[in-house]
Amino acid sequence: MSTTWTVRAITRAMLPLLLCLTLVEIGSGLVLGKFETTLLRYPSLLVLVPVTIGTAGNLGSILAARLSTAFHLGTLSFALDDDALVGNALATIALAASIFPLVGLGAWGLSALTGSTALSPWTVLTVSLVSGLSLAVLAVVVAVVATYAAYRFELDPDDVVIPVVTNTCDVLGVVVLYLSVLVFV
Repeated sequence: MSTTWTVRAITRAMLPLLLCLTLVEIGSGLVLGKFETTLLRYPSLLVLVPVTIGTAGNLGSILAARLSTAFHLGTLSFALDDDALVGNALATIALAASIFPLVGLGAWGLSALTGSTALSPWTVLTVSLVSGLSLAVLAVVVAVVATYAAYRFELDPDDVVIPVVTNTCDVLGVVVLYLSVLVFV
């Protein structure tokens, strides 16, 4: 891993990555634009969009930070039987299972306060839980793959992994939420 901390080295490592991630974010906006009429029809789903995306990105970022720390300590192996790797992945999914029901009920409750609940609380809860758990699994995969890629390309995972995970979770969040709405609404 390169330990050169110059503006030129950081720019050379990060600029191409950030340009690619910018293009990925455009995909998120395109999916969100296609999804706009449904969101406007069901305001509780509109409330779910930023919270779902943000929460999935936060869960992925926490995992990415933990993997990066383990990488720097030399305790991370990318084997499927690595207790730290599997434990952190399961903890991320367990956090998602505990927080996304609250997110769904909170979104429905906020919509109810404004008098615009077109969906039942169970529908919003289901959409939130299914999309949240799906996103947690995807965030785990993205965080592990990005950390491994940083290792293979001799990049500092502290610099690379969190931007990759958060931007990818933004796009996947919109797509997974859209698919969940198609299935459950």
